[in-house]
Amino acid sequence: MKTIAALLACLTLAPSAYAEQQFDFASFDIPPDGRIVVPVVEGETLSGIAATIDQRTNGALTVAAAEASFLGEANATVTLLGVAPYSRIDLIGLGAETVSRATAEDFGGTAASLLAETEGGNVQILWDVDNADQEATAARVAFGYLLRSYRFDKYQADKIDPDTLPVVRLLSDDNSQPSFESDLVHLAAGVYFARNMPSEPANHIYPQAFVDRAEELFEGLDNVKIKVLDEEDLQRLGMGAHWGVGKGSSRPPRLLIIEYMAGGNSSPVVLAGKGITFDTGGISLKDNDGMWAMKGDLGGAGVVTGTVLAAARRGAAVNVVALAALAENMPSGTAIRPGDVLTSMSGITIEIMSTDAEGRLVLSDAVHYAQVTYEPSVLIDVATLTGSAGRALGDDYAAVFGRHDELIEQLTEASNAANEAIWRLPLDDTHFKQIESEVADIKNSDAGNPGASAGAAFIGSFVDEDQVWAHFDIAGVDLLEEDRPTIPKGYSGWSVRTLDEYLRRHHEQ
Repeated sequence: MKTIAALLACLTLAPSAYAEQQFDFASFDIPPDGRIVVPVVEGETLSGIAATIDQRTNGALTVAAAEASFLGEANATVTLLGVAPYSRIDLIGLGAETVSRATAEDFGGTAASLLAETEGGNVQILWDVDNADQEATAARVAFGYLLRSYRFDKYQADKIDPDTLPVVRLLSDDNSQPSFESDLVHLAAGVYFARNMPSEPANHIYPQAFVDRAEELFEGLDNVKIKVLDEEDLQRLGMGAHWGVGKGSSRPPRLLIIEYMAGGNSSPVVLAGKGITFDTGGISLKDNDGMWAMKGDLGGAGVVTGTVLAAARRGAAVNVVALAALAENMPSGTAIRPGDVLTSMSGITIEIMSTDAEGRLVLSDAVHYAQVTYEPSVLIDVATLTGSAGRALGDDYAAVFGRHDELIEQLTEASNAANEAIWRLPLDDTHFKQIESEVADIKNSDAGNPGASAGAAFIGSFVDEDQVWAHFDIAGVDLLEEDRPTIPKGYSGWSVRTLDEYLRRHHEQ
């Protein structure tokens, strides 16, 4: 048995953002006492481990399940306290279907939510399930537990004391501990980064501060090069769209470029993320109601940076580049105005109909820069772009758009495996016609419905038609109002797991 002492070097992403959690793995054996977490396959009667524990407790589980009308439905729970010989028993349903890796992760996350207030000692998670597929491992249970354990209490006086947390013991014979230690903890680090950045207040995370935080995390990692384009570079390169958004702020814009090249001579995958560190709407000022959440408009930049961080930390044999298009959208005497015309790096001119449609502007220069600099095999951009995407899909799916069916299918399959759902929305010639301008080449807003498709068409106008490309609009899923099994209420980091899975399946050597 080996104790994993909180993965401190892997998950220390920002002070207090991660309360130190210890995990250890051991061979499967039903403990004689203590706190235990028991998986329950859906059915009229208890089976497997649950049936054995029921016998040891003289039928207490059967009685409790009957009283709670608990049949083992997925993520349903029952907690028993002080039932000899155990001090605590948590039953968590797995459902009736074959247990997938997503089910295992949800099980771990649900366990974390039940045990969030537990202090001291250890918690023993029993993982020996007959109807589980080969990916539904104890490592995935621990990964789910880790994802749900995320807290952002950096600015609170009453922080979690890591010394009070119980050790989480995974009891299983699937020998999956190495995949947790060498792989999944690094993926969790990427997700944590993507949650931390929008959780931070905008007076702490602005374009240069984002750069500083990322540089700190990538320091010392092999095969990584970081470049930063400042406001002078943006103007020199003709990135009038990106510069136009950022020049209204006293905190100038940046294009953060993180190259991770460990995949030989293959063309890289480039991930471009919208990084608006605060969005007032600019001169087209937003209403105050809910404006505080606009500190999270950098979610796309957090996702693409977190994805590359995960790949670099686990030493993936892949070439991938993250572009974080960072700016603060502020109203001032130097800000762009509705009616202005900007010239992008590509030469395409843009009529500004609303300064609150700024994310597509910074991405327009980023995706063009990606193509001329890297000639990517695949280009994917990620953005909290439109409320329209959320209205269409709610908070269950991120929207995905693109011209290349094979890529969309690959990303959808990856999202399903990664426990993050995406749904394709339409993108065709009508949406490109919608954004035609009478003054410039295209306009950035006032294009009618569907707004999410018009936003995708705007970005797509800067992507060569033969360039394999997809656009993720994560506006509806980036900030969740309710807990999910592996995502606590708040900023979700949605798409890191999907993009990581996509890279593993289609680009790692």
